[in-house]
Amino acid sequence: TPYMDYYDWTKPSQSKPYPDVNMYPNLSIEVDIAKQRVYIKNGSTNLYTMYASTGIDNSTPRGHFAIQTERGYSFYNANEGMGARYWTSFLDHGVYLFHSVPTDANGNYIVSQAKMLGKQPGSHGCVRLTIPDAQWINAHIKVGTPVYIY
Repeated sequence: TPYMDYYDWTKPSQSKPYPDVNMYPNLSIEVDIAKQRVYIKNGSTNLYTMYASTGIDNSTPRGHFAIQTERGYSFYNANEGMGARYWTSFLDHGVYLFHSVPTDANGNYIVSQAKMLGKQPGSHGCVRLTIPDAQWINAHIKVGTPVYIY
């Protein structure tokens, strides 16, 4: 495979399977803004590491939050000129989200933005993930799961 200077945003961040959330009673999500990583943890044990792209100009809020009821397949924000897929809210009921790398008005992924994943902030406050990582959080992470952003 040719060397890429960006992470493959179409694939899971790790080659190992995603954790079975039902096996871990103390599941939480940590977002490390400096490292542009998301950690799926059980207590202090890291189960899975994801590449992320957080908010430019420190627009991703730091602190303790929790996964909220709001989630969906896709959205489009006309003001920003982009949307995303597999979104899951962690603050302000649909404002601050985990979601895929961004899509344009036609639902196509924006490659220039996607290439920032795991490298640098690019969003307006949300936490961007690879498509499968965002889909997994959307499908499996339960409401009330703690989210710690630092």
